[in-house]
Order: sequence, then C-alpha cells, then structure tokens
Amino acid sequence: MASGSLAAVLLALSGTASASPAGDSSSSAPGARAINGPLKVCGTQLCDADGKAVQLNGMSTHGTQWFPQCVTSKSMDALATDWRADVLRVSTYVQDEGYEDDPAKFTARAQKFVDLALARGMYAIIDWHMLEPGDPHYNLERAKTFFTAMAKKYKDHPGVLYEIANEPSGVSWSRVKSYAEQVIPVIRAKDPDSVVLVGTRAWSSFGVSEDSDESEVVNNPVRASNIMYTFHFYAASHREEYLQTLDRASDKLPVFVTEFGTQNYKGEDANDFAMAQKYLDLMKRKKISWVNWNYSDDHRSGAVFKDGVCDTDDKWTGTSVLKEAGVWIRSKIRA
Repeated sequence: MASGSLAAVLLALSGTASASPAGDSSSSAPGARAINGPLKVCGTQLCDADGKAVQLNGMSTHGTQWFPQCVTSKSMDALATDWRADVLRVSTYVQDEGYEDDPAKFTARAQKFVDLALARGMYAIIDWHMLEPGDPHYNLERAKTFFTAMAKKYKDHPGVLYEIANEPSGVSWSRVKSYAEQVIPVIRAKDPDSVVLVGTRAWSSFGVSEDSDESEVVNNPVRASNIMYTFHFYAASHREEYLQTLDRASDKLPVFVTEFGTQNYKGEDANDFAMAQKYLDLMKRKKISWVNWNYSDDHRSGAVFKDGVCDTDDKWTGTSVLKEAGVWIRSKIRA
C-alpha cells in the first residue's frame, strides 16, 4: 500500500467518522484507507490520493441473506487486525431470497456491513450480486433504486467502491455495457468521485467462459470515467487460458478481481493452491487488487471458517477456526 501526505489530508477532510455505526468499537490501527485515502483510476491502475498505484487484498461476504451472523463487530475486528485485510466486499444477492424479496431490509443490511468495514479502516465494495438471470437489465430498475440509496449515504465517504453487476452471463457485451451506462449516472448523480466496478460478460471472465475474450471490451469500452472492469476466477476450474486473459486484459484495461477461489467454479471440492498462486503472483506483479470468496462458515470448501464458527461470535482470530482454504488465504492477505 502506498502512502502520502495528501492522502492523509484528504482523509481528514472527508468526515469518515460519520459512517461508523453508533456505539461500534473499532480498531485503533490506521488501516488501508488512512494510508491510501480516496481511490481513483489512473490509466490501467487503481491509485491512491497521490496517484500511486495500489493493490488491495481482502475478502467477500457470502450472501447477506444466508450468513449475516458471519459479519459482526468481532469478526470485522479479526478481518481488519488479525487478517490485515484492506477491503471487504459486501454481497447483496438480488434474487435467491435477497434484495428482490425485501429491498428495505437488504439495503439496511448492506449499509450496516459497509459501516462495520469502514469503521475499521477498510475499504468496502458494495456488490450488486446479480447472478440468475444473467441479463443485468432484468434488475435495472432495482439496481437504480439500490445504488441511489447507497450513493446518497456514502457520497462524502472516500472508502466505498460500487460493483454494479456481479456476473452477467448469456448476453452480449453490448448488452452489459448498455446496463452500465444507465446505472453509472445514477451513482454519479449522488457520488461523482468514487470508483465504479463494471462486471464483464460470461460470469465476469471478459467473455472467455462463452468463447470470447477481452478484445470486445478493449474495442468498445464503457463510456464513463473512474471505472474498472471485474474479473472472476476459480483456480481448480479456470486454468491457463483464464490466467492469460487476465494478463492481457490488465495490460490495456483497469481490472479489479472482485471474486476468486482456490476451488472449482462452485467454490467446492479440492483446493488448487498451486494454480491460485500463479494468479496471485501475476496480480502482485501488476498490482491488480483482489477479493477472495468467502468470509463465512458455509459447508463448502471455499468458505474460510469451519462449520458453526459464526454461530458463536466468540473466537475469530488465528488458524484453528479456519478450513484449509482459510488458512491459506489468511496467510496471503497478511503477507
């Protein structure tokens, strides 16, 4: 993480304390946000307030409708201080018993979890976790309502990034681009300065999962500034072709890996740490920020906590509470 005097000044002027929930106890450590200040896109890089390239590393929640007990003051203390994470991705599922069923409830829940991260000096990604159906236009009006509420609340906060479509699939890039160019102005109307993360087609693979590649985005980028494009991978399923796509795409486009796992694409079965390390080495070399899936105690191998850990809200630190993937990813974030 880069540092700079301008970052500290801008952070002091931003009024960040106002986003902390009342009565919440947060770490006294400065955190990534105090070091880097407001983020912006510089060419193909994510940059700090001084224009220096930065790489953020952190975790994503699971769906907030299923595992809210995994996102508490104590668990966020652990993520910020024991794991030393820079960023929390808050995943609001649209369908699957999520936002669509109760917009007010899940907007409030997302804000609560974002506030927990911000109070601990982390950045927060507000993830609109559309999945099925794969056409983001299906949820266009819901997205506008959700992001209006979120941008209104966080418009003066330098710690928030907006991920507007988790994993579009089964539609053309032009269809995804059209969606982005309708949602981004909604955010900009309230929050003109924050970074917006745009999902790419074929489950945020730059099209490779549907026999395309990054050239469609390079040749027809979204008409907006201060944006990045997202890429997702699961190491046991997504091999050299995906790794090479990430390498090529990040030469020409600003890329943020907002979701990855060391297992197969379902977040299940055996971990492939060797392949995952190839991705991490590439992302470190090119300063591509990344977020791992996921900070919960789901039964699948991709959840970092052992079954039942979140039910106690007692011990979150160290490795004894972690599955194999959790031990591995915690060590990578701490490093």
